[in-house]
Amino acid sequence: MVALTCPACGAEVPDAAPVCPKCRLSESLFQSVREAAGAEETVSPASLRTIGELLSSVDLDAPAEPPATTEALLARPLRFPAMPPTPSSIAPLEAPTAPAPIGEFPELPLATTEAELDARYDEYRHVGRRLGLDFGDFESRGAAARLVRDTPSLATVVREMFVHLTSALTEEYDAALAQRNELAAFSPVGAVDAALDAARRALVRRDVTGAQRRLALVRDELHQSEEEWAVGRILVTEGELLAATVRELGGDPGPALGPFESGRRLIQSGRRSEGERLLARGAIALWTVLEPRLIAELYRLRDRLLEIRSAGGEIQGPVEELRTGLAELRQRNFVGTVVSYRRVRAFVDQQAVPDGREPELSEPVRPSPLR
Repeated sequence: MVALTCPACGAEVPDAAPVCPKCRLSESLFQSVREAAGAEETVSPASLRTIGELLSSVDLDAPAEPPATTEALLARPLRFPAMPPTPSSIAPLEAPTAPAPIGEFPELPLATTEAELDARYDEYRHVGRRLGLDFGDFESRGAAARLVRDTPSLATVVREMFVHLTSALTEEYDAALAQRNELAAFSPVGAVDAALDAARRALVRRDVTGAQRRLALVRDELHQSEEEWAVGRILVTEGELLAATVRELGGDPGPALGPFESGRRLIQSGRRSEGERLLARGAIALWTVLEPRLIAELYRLRDRLLEIRSAGGEIQGPVEELRTGLAELRQRNFVGTVVSYRRVRAFVDQQAVPDGREPELSEPVRPSPLR
């Protein structure tokens, strides 16, 4: 039995296998992904040329396209025919259990001596300054109470300072926890979780100084993790957007989702370089499924833009978006291409002719060959 090589993960695949046993890429996409991944400067010359022709047909200022040297993408049958849905055998991602929220604010324990009140006042004042809180009123009232040794008034000030500190620290904890939950979708968060749990326990013990120091450590861990795993986060976002767009256009991303899902799991387990490589190949696989459907949709949008212009509407904005999308595709920026397409689609969907009626066409719209 002849073994193939998966273009996404490099695993050997038996000739009769419908999917890669390692990353679950559909065998029907092997050749397309191999061709797309091997291109050095462009994704698909035929696709780029087709979008360029679409742009020229709605952009009166654009120079005429030179005679075609290669067969246009839409003049031939689909490179990627419709495929039956391929259920993924990869288990859903399970994010690690997040640290618990703070819950109810801890209550300030009663001070038994005047010395304890003085110590707490000084501690809370320093923590408030480190947090950037405005404790000016508390400091003036506290200083006056200490000057005349008014213990009840000082106790009131200390209690109010504690309430403000715990409120601010709880808000900071909740914000860090939300940021941690976003991060957990694409990277390991063990160090962040440990610091968050320590901060929560310190605050429950009414140790505002310890909670503030540990939350500062949480911020450092989050910043470091976001920088270290930024590429993975971008690739995950790219894959999710491509898959969602395939579904919106009536397609099934299933045959191409395997490398993307496997890459996410590798990233989440801490294997960054392997995960990033697989996520990048997963984006290419998803693009090969999306590309023909997107081109067909661009033909539809082009025809609507021509209708809008014939009815006296202004289409310079979407034309600029089409031009941006073409430039992004030349750089293999799939996200930029899809974002530009979505903006054009939003314009077309919201646009109405001046009298509110649908425009009457002098000739029927030419159906896209991809339909």
